[in-house]
Amino acid sequence: MNIRIALAGNPNSGKTTLFNALTGSNQYTGNWPGVTVEKKEGKLKGYGKGETTVTVVDLPGIYSLSPYTLEEVVSRKYLLEEKPEAIINIVDGTNLERNLYLTTQLKETGIPMVTAVNMMDLVRKNKEELNLAQMEKDLGCPVVEISALKEEGIERLIETAVSVAKKAEPSHRIVFDEKLESVISAIETKLDGLLPPDHAVWYAIKVFERDEKVVEQLCLTASLKRQIEEYISSIEKEYDDDSESIITSARYHQIETIIHDCYVRRNRQSDSISDRIDRVVTNRILALPIFALVMFLVYYVSVTTVGSILTDFVNDTLFGEWILPSAAAALESIGCAEWLSGLVVDGIIGGVGAVLGFVPQIFVLYLFLAVLEDCGYMARIAFIMDRIFRRFGLSGKSFIPMLIGTGCGVPAIMASRTIEQERDRRMTIMTTTFIPCSAKLPIIALIAGALFDGAAWVAPSAYFTGIAAIVTSGIVLKKTRLFAGDPSPFVMELPDYHIPSVKNVFHSVWERGSSFVKKAGTIILLSTIIVWFMQAFGFENGAFTMVEDMNNSILAMAGNCIAWIFTPLGWGDWKAASAAVTGLVAKENVVGTFGVLYGFGEVAEDGMELWGTLSSEFTEFSGFSFLVFNLLCAPCFAAMGAIAREMNSARWFWIAIGYQTLLAYACSLCIYQVGTWVTTGVFTPGTVIACIMIIGFIYLLIRPERKVA
Repeated sequence: MNIRIALAGNPNSGKTTLFNALTGSNQYTGNWPGVTVEKKEGKLKGYGKGETTVTVVDLPGIYSLSPYTLEEVVSRKYLLEEKPEAIINIVDGTNLERNLYLTTQLKETGIPMVTAVNMMDLVRKNKEELNLAQMEKDLGCPVVEISALKEEGIERLIETAVSVAKKAEPSHRIVFDEKLESVISAIETKLDGLLPPDHAVWYAIKVFERDEKVVEQLCLTASLKRQIEEYISSIEKEYDDDSESIITSARYHQIETIIHDCYVRRNRQSDSISDRIDRVVTNRILALPIFALVMFLVYYVSVTTVGSILTDFVNDTLFGEWILPSAAAALESIGCAEWLSGLVVDGIIGGVGAVLGFVPQIFVLYLFLAVLEDCGYMARIAFIMDRIFRRFGLSGKSFIPMLIGTGCGVPAIMASRTIEQERDRRMTIMTTTFIPCSAKLPIIALIAGALFDGAAWVAPSAYFTGIAAIVTSGIVLKKTRLFAGDPSPFVMELPDYHIPSVKNVFHSVWERGSSFVKKAGTIILLSTIIVWFMQAFGFENGAFTMVEDMNNSILAMAGNCIAWIFTPLGWGDWKAASAAVTGLVAKENVVGTFGVLYGFGEVAEDGMELWGTLSSEFTEFSGFSFLVFNLLCAPCFAAMGAIAREMNSARWFWIAIGYQTLLAYACSLCIYQVGTWVTTGVFTPGTVIACIMIIGFIYLLIRPERKVA
């Protein structure tokens, strides 16, 4: 027997944490809505074998079953069409009024249900009491108290849920007042034979609410629509309100009754610790400076101090002094061919090692981000950024994919599905990858170390360059015909601050970090082998051979064909051009390519690898220009594929890639040309173009907004 149990609840109610506790899954838990864009499944612990198997389906975090967001559509479609044997409705015990609204809707589906009241440890800590027996009576379904984070009450919840699923007794909804019930019953009678018998009342209520998707699904005749509209209009006139608001008020009236019956506050402080912290952290004046300071410290520690110490050890000692010399000596001792030795030492170990050398910095960065996410701070940042983004034509929901994008651009692009309006979703997809992902961190660290002597400002400036690109893009694009209009509404629940869970933080760091290492062992490995071959072989003395001068290699020939494009940006050398192009496969390839071309495997007498060769070919402005171009230009192939899938339009795909690349080129051009002019006094035609671009961009920022009819 296979039992399916749907796990449903509001965002930030602890739903995904409970899913992990129920299934033993290693799924990552975040503190913002939109992590669970699609349903996820896992076998219930203790029921994976034998006659009974139980599958838990983790539905997206939602506030209701109204079809306003993609998550709500996905959830209600699963509940009504897949018909799971039971629902576990998880509610936040510290915020019952908001959570129970979904509970009332879930009960209307008729599916057997158990309510799991989460965060009971916080309820007791706040000196509040919940009469769960009375709540169970009022809701008409089993109620179990739990703490998903501490895994308290999980076993009892499992037993209750399985028992409810096996009994298969339909859940009974909360009854409204007599007048409203009579109209709903009349609609149900009129639709007799058209409604699925298991969910007849739910469909009748949705028809009363004028739910367009339900009305369209039922294919009602014009005559039937008129008769039902008469019922609805009469009750609207009597209540002096629209039908959807009438139902909403009726639900909240029942919720108030339940809370009055079972919820007792005792000696509750007027302000919680979270409230007192938020008065500072989310303050209109202090919020942004605090956020800037926090991110500066995160990148300073990750890239410049602790992360740099660990990376220096991996690069200089582990690879530079131990692995590379040992590998070279071992291959030489067995008489290995020169080309094979070069492939292994310079190509594979040198290229992949150059990327892996930055793993410590990446893990340190992920550790900080995981702590900020799990403690509840990043949810505040989404709230803070909504106030800012909304002024520039973007919704705060756009910041959620950008937070995810600090790990990888692919899930960040997919997370844009949470945005209802098509134009806002497309704009978010176009700009999300401006935020530096883990693959770009090695580029940032390389430029900071090789060209700026590890200056603390370089890494944070890369992060804020991404945010600036997003904000200015929002301003400019919203003034065009394609994106004009008000931004999508943004509603989210701010979780209380709490000490991060070591388990959750570890899972987050490991999941993100391990994916980076896996990529280094697959895509990056293959890419560095190809790069090594192209730089090691070419035409010399009229023959195709292993070249002595790298400038005669295949890679040099190919790089020189495109290097002129980047000359105005300050890095028209074929090596830099080749690195930028290989970065389109995977951004880590930029560092991997430099590792092959600049001889990571060649160790100086003092034991330091010759990254100094790289710095000799860049000025500070050309180096920063190179960094900005690689941060803002078209992302890796995997992210491009995600953009193509989410846009679902070849035209919009090329608009997105074209905009990203042109913006990256323009920004890099202005940085190099204007920076060189200011510091050296050299004024060139490129400087003229850069100045014109800056003036044009300022005009696009300040010109009047396009009016939408």
